[in-house]
Amino acid sequence: MAHAYRFGIEEEFFLADARTRGTPRAGLRAFHAAVRARLDDAEREQLQCQVEVASPPTADLTEARGHLAELRGSLAEIGAERGILTFAAGTHPTARWRDQRPTDKARYHGIMADLRMLGRRNLVCGLHVHVEVPDPEARIGLINRLLPYLPVLLALSTGSPFWQGEQTGLAGYRMRAYAELPRTGVPELFADAADYARYVDVMTRSGAIADASYLWWHVRPSVKYPTLELRVADSCTRLDDALCIAALFRCLVRRVVRDTRLNAGLTAASRGIVMENLWRAECDGVRATLIDEVRARAVPVTELVGTLLADIAEDSEALNCGAVCAHASRIVSEGTSADRQMAVFAAARRSGARERAALSSVVDHLAAETAAGSTSEPGGHSNIVPAA
Repeated sequence: MAHAYRFGIEEEFFLADARTRGTPRAGLRAFHAAVRARLDDAEREQLQCQVEVASPPTADLTEARGHLAELRGSLAEIGAERGILTFAAGTHPTARWRDQRPTDKARYHGIMADLRMLGRRNLVCGLHVHVEVPDPEARIGLINRLLPYLPVLLALSTGSPFWQGEQTGLAGYRMRAYAELPRTGVPELFADAADYARYVDVMTRSGAIADASYLWWHVRPSVKYPTLELRVADSCTRLDDALCIAALFRCLVRRVVRDTRLNAGLTAASRGIVMENLWRAECDGVRATLIDEVRARAVPVTELVGTLLADIAEDSEALNCGAVCAHASRIVSEGTSADRQMAVFAAARRSGARERAALSSVVDHLAAETAAGSTSEPGGHSNIVPAA
């Protein structure tokens, strides 16, 4: 088990006009030009109101933290210079999908042509984690055995309670919006690598997809790298939460590699239970109860997180990330970004703010908390114009 399980983290961020808190127009072109010129590890996303950053492959969480914190800080600085807020969340509290413009890039033009209206409605941001595995040919089997853990990872990341300026009643609405797209959600239970390869071959030769990168499942084998890619998590407002989910996934990958019997032999019924648990996590985040297939009963996420941390103790020790994984207990105790967003919204409404102003307060909160993860000072700093 000397394999390093190197990992990389991709964070997607929204942009908002610092004055209106809606989709930015003025300064947007200059913002993306400055990002392109100043940041090597940042790039544009499918919609112009988004930007993505990535950490280089590493086995050191401290190194990843420093890199991502610097990128968050740089984005906030570039945005402040141009009247734009940057923030991490699963959905944008105020932006409307009809106002979105696609990014001028060949790949995105193809995606938008394929998805049509759904491409403009894809107003969501996620956290993606790549973990390198010892044997890339084993990735399909590993994916099958990792599926039962996806709902817990989603619950810990939920940060999308608003959509199109409306309260959704869900902690994680992002996955509901994303489910409009084809080839998303829980992957099929492929028999083995050959079965998966046959699926990709038929899909590409028939012209359904250009390559396997157009399979946007919750977890998938990377096309470019010898990694498994987690895609189920909302973009985390707090950097500590993002690092925790990355560390948990990394440990879980090691856990299923070292114990080939763990979650072996999952069936269609098992996959169905995973899908039900994802729905429960979307609804209630860390307050959810998830179905334990073996015991045939619902178990609170709080209990499941404790069990998970105990189960991966050997792995977190080997990978030197025990303290980062333990942060999951704090997320359960304090709530996720969704809980904080709803609390900010409710407080603003109680103080007499109209609904739009209360949503603006949520955007301000998200921008400030995202930027706080880029400094060593508690609370960080912000150049936000107070909500009217």
